[in-house]
Amino acid sequence: MQLHEQTSPERKLELINELRKKWTPFPGAKVEVKNFEQGPPINAPVEVRLFGENLDSLRSLAGRVELMLTKTEGTIYVSNPVEYLKSDIKVEINKEKARMLGIPTVSIDRTVRLAVAGLSVGKFSAENGDDVNILVTKGHGGTPTIEALENLYVNNQQGQAFPLNQVADLKLEASPLNINHFDKIRMVAITAFVDKNFLAGNVISDVEKKMQEMNLPAGYSYGMGGELESRQESFGGFESVIIITIFLFIAVLILEFGTFKSTLIVLSVIPLGIVGAVLALLVTGNSLSFVAVVGLIALAGIEVKNTILLVDFTNQLRAQGKSLEDAIREAGEVRFLPIILTSLTAIGGLLPIAWSSNPLISPLAIVLIGGLISSTLLSRVVTPVVYKLMPPRVKALE
Repeated sequence: MQLHEQTSPERKLELINELRKKWTPFPGAKVEVKNFEQGPPINAPVEVRLFGENLDSLRSLAGRVELMLTKTEGTIYVSNPVEYLKSDIKVEINKEKARMLGIPTVSIDRTVRLAVAGLSVGKFSAENGDDVNILVTKGHGGTPTIEALENLYVNNQQGQAFPLNQVADLKLEASPLNINHFDKIRMVAITAFVDKNFLAGNVISDVEKKMQEMNLPAGYSYGMGGELESRQESFGGFESVIIITIFLFIAVLILEFGTFKSTLIVLSVIPLGIVGAVLALLVTGNSLSFVAVVGLIALAGIEVKNTILLVDFTNQLRAQGKSLEDAIREAGEVRFLPIILTSLTAIGGLLPIAWSSNPLISPLAIVLIGGLISSTLLSRVVTPVVYKLMPPRVKALE
């Protein structure tokens, strides 16, 4: 079921909770009700990967991890891919007896496949032009059962028929639904989703702590996937980009003002915005994701733009011969209204984005709004104080 885009986030959460209570009590059925989310393709926010060679040992460890995830507060829809096994038909051929009777091994295999799945012997074109496969199989009603393997005969090379049970034993054995590998090592991934009332980062940290306390046998290890892996891949190499950006940032400001003190005064406003951005994320229940970090970088540019106007105008007033305190006071009065209106305009434009439940863009708008509010209010006090404590050198106008 898809909800209308104009549906409020609170109403969407209420509908999801109602559907979960309605559909989850059915025994033997696995029903998951989740909100559609955009972002990097991951199996689930919480993913624990177990590595080892023996499938039985991996299955036992997966059961322990599944129980741990189920007991972890904030997790829902815990999935263990090896919890249930599938039944396979194993054909044990008595090769010595088959060789004595002159029955090729491939004939036994073909006979079993014919009885269960059928053998393709060709195609024919239907009246509408579609090609239809022709399958030859043993007669049975509906889906074939184990009885389809009874009363089967295989021919030897001379065309003589022998009962299948004389040269082969048919047994049922359990096996995993699938066998996954990661870097050529057998791997089982146990996943879980996070309740909307909990932060994914806190739940993942709790799971990591419990996995570190879990004693794994020799030769077996674990790794974290899901949102943690996606976050690490997203931030991979991002530190160097941030460092280069900061240096370019400082270089441009120094070239503009010509003094290092003016640059420091302008940069002093950045921590003020970070305070509001972090508080906004905490209040709204969002984590510091890759999108939120991008919002912090954009926030720094907006904050610096407003402060540049204030500092540059103060320098101009001092260059005209006004005293330090008079220049600071007049610049604050003249630039107050333009800076406030600029911030309010930006906040008003970001509110619809922040109100949406789209996790791909909502944290970015939340970071910008929180940072603009705190920086706009606090910088009216902090920037003049910093300017007075370390006034930059200004050349008087001739």
